[in-house]
Amino acid sequence: MADSNITKKALAASLKELMTEQSFEKINVTQICERCDMNRKSFYYHFKDKYDLINWIFDTEFMALVKDEDLHADYGKHWALVEKACDYFYENHAFYRKALQIKGQNSFSDHFREYIRPLLQNRLSYIFGQGNVDEFVLGFFADAVLCAMERWLLARNCIPSREFVERIKDLTEKCVTAIYREIAEPQQPAPEEAEK
Repeated sequence: MADSNITKKALAASLKELMTEQSFEKINVTQICERCDMNRKSFYYHFKDKYDLINWIFDTEFMALVKDEDLHADYGKHWALVEKACDYFYENHAFYRKALQIKGQNSFSDHFREYIRPLLQNRLSYIFGQGNVDEFVLGFFADAVLCAMERWLLARNCIPSREFVERIKDLTEKCVTAIYREIAEPQQPAPEEAEK
């Protein structure tokens, strides 16, 4: 098991290094293996293809980051977790900028969406106080998270993670406050209706 992880980590480091030099599309398995002095057989023993390796990098690094986190944490701790996750993406934004540009079947964007869905479902179930969150709600929030992350990480001048999270938090709180105020206030007739 330990040897397997050493091999996977060496292949991952090789791919990450290659991605600093060229686009993902131009990288092939032979280059990944040559960079870390391994043969193709070793690569295919552990991974189906280079897309599988990209997903493994995300899964292992991100899972290590959030594995002990409580998704039912209080409001402040929840935002601390969001900031921790965004710090990770920002520290690795050169890698994820290229990973998010992969299109078509096996794209990282699709993998990321599928990965965050259960995390979102868990959090939304807690917020809404219900067991199952329907597909529409889950899809809406998964799209929102993915689009916001892609726009942020693909931006030419990617703002620091703290600023990104602070802006999202500020926007969320302002929207919730405004919606609550609008719902709580009695409906006032439009000026032209009041004159009738």
